[in-house]
Amino acid sequence: MTLVKKITLGMEKRYWLCTATSPLFMLGEVIMETSIPLVMARLVDIGIKNSDSGYVIRHGLLMILMASFSLFCGSMCGRISSIAAFGFSKNLRQKLFSKVLSFSFSDMDKFGTDTLVTRLTSDVTNLQNMYQNIIRTAVRSPVMLVFGTIMAFSINSKLALIFFIVIPVLAAILIAIVICVYPRFQAMLKKYDMLNRVVQENLIAIRVVKSFVRGEHENAKFDQIADDLQKTQMGAEKIVILNLPVMHLMIYACLTSALWFGGNMVITSRMLPGQLISFLSYITQILMSLMMLSRLFVMFILSRTSLSRIMEVLSLGDSQKIQNKEGKAFPYASSKESATLSPKVETLISPSVEEACSSVPDIEFSHVTFSYDGRLEHAVLTDINLLIPKGSTVGILGGTGSSKSTLVHLIPALYEATQGSVLVGGKDVRDWDLTALRQKIGFVLQKNVLFSGTIAENLRWGNENASDEDLIEACRAADADSFISSFPSGYQTDLSQGGINLSGGQKQRLCIARALVKKPEIMILDDSTSAVDSATERRIRTALRTCLPATTKIIIAQRIASVQDADFIVVLEGGKINGKGTHNELMKNNTIYREVYESQMSEN
Repeated sequence: MTLVKKITLGMEKRYWLCTATSPLFMLGEVIMETSIPLVMARLVDIGIKNSDSGYVIRHGLLMILMASFSLFCGSMCGRISSIAAFGFSKNLRQKLFSKVLSFSFSDMDKFGTDTLVTRLTSDVTNLQNMYQNIIRTAVRSPVMLVFGTIMAFSINSKLALIFFIVIPVLAAILIAIVICVYPRFQAMLKKYDMLNRVVQENLIAIRVVKSFVRGEHENAKFDQIADDLQKTQMGAEKIVILNLPVMHLMIYACLTSALWFGGNMVITSRMLPGQLISFLSYITQILMSLMMLSRLFVMFILSRTSLSRIMEVLSLGDSQKIQNKEGKAFPYASSKESATLSPKVETLISPSVEEACSSVPDIEFSHVTFSYDGRLEHAVLTDINLLIPKGSTVGILGGTGSSKSTLVHLIPALYEATQGSVLVGGKDVRDWDLTALRQKIGFVLQKNVLFSGTIAENLRWGNENASDEDLIEACRAADADSFISSFPSGYQTDLSQGGINLSGGQKQRLCIARALVKKPEIMILDDSTSAVDSATERRIRTALRTCLPATTKIIIAQRIASVQDADFIVVLEGGKINGKGTHNELMKNNTIYREVYESQMSEN
């Protein structure tokens, strides 16, 4: 019941109404179909036998009316069940997509884009088909089986014993098919994930593929995966298709037996010809209902695999510590509020700088250790103690793989600290409403991501209610207004998917402007000026100091020149803080910082 509730929660009332109404129409169709053979038997045994044309016409018209009503009920059931099934799939896709958007980075690491696409498309379609069959075939087949069997026994109970031989055989075959096919369908869907991954990688990186002349290699890789998928599909289908010939064999065996034994009964006057014709109709109805049930079971096998994959997504996060705490305000409610700093946390800046900033601790890392898989022996950050006061500018330097990006990802709770705590405004980020927290943070990721649409639409991701003046102001601060104004359509210029019609530096500046449109209280720049020249970078830094004087700015950079004027700089090495202080202090006391500075100066 909990499972059904989870995947159908929020489905519109009209779809629930269609779900409830569809079986009623199906019931009307089945009643008519099982009643028609009885009317036909009377027409033959009474009307035709006695040459009563009036009786034949009356019962013939009755059969036409019953068939017409059965057709109406079947058509309505088909239409309504389709509406219900499409509504179900729409609701399920919305829930899945909403769940994916709520994932933290660690959640995303557990899945891949390829498998999430398969689950949102193929797996949901499998469940949609299953849902339609449940409210249609799962009602029709059992009711037809019961009604047909009752009618067959009412005509001739001895002849109906044929079913007691056929049904157990069919049940045994069906169980064997279910046992053999389920693991093969699981493997097939995993192959679909691999196929999606290769397709996505090549579509996204098509320029790289062409520039490295790797088209033939990627074609060969795709062919191999497609062949593996085909073999897996055939391995599953060659078992499933046994269902159809076995069912036909049983149907023809029953018909042959009924004709043989029933014909002898007719000859010996123990059965009327019309009853035999009616009995044969019920054999067909009963066995066809069994065939539909067997197909439903096969579909259930495939849907069961898809259901388990979908539930993995919907259930993720139910036991996580980080949850969205509704109704809690962001900590910057008042400048008068104070927060107590843990005595174990070391102050990283000089007293003069601390006085220039707010006296309230803004961001605090208290003995933070982080591992992507939760195992401390695989920690990428170890015992981080760091205090960043509100309004200060902090630079973070370190070699490749020193976990600079991971460190700042903990601030908006994109990842959760394995040990220790990350505090904003004196409270653990796990205790704040995540939406409110992230709305106060402007984040420019290392990888610049833009969406298809106009430049203005992309900028309003930061604030959908931003005016044109707000956009221009943010773009001027990010040194992006000049190149945007050079486009014929200006801010209404359409961007291709991923912003591929812009240069790397232009994309970086747009991403910075998008973050500035939020007017954030915390600004995180994750190596976000690597694609712009030094003069442009200086103009951006100057504009950030001028436009956001009270904003806490955290800058990850490879170039010391990018953070040289920061209030203090943190040097990371191997996931640990190797040094901290101002530029001058680090030049005196930190070997790594001094070597990097001298290396970069000699290159210039």
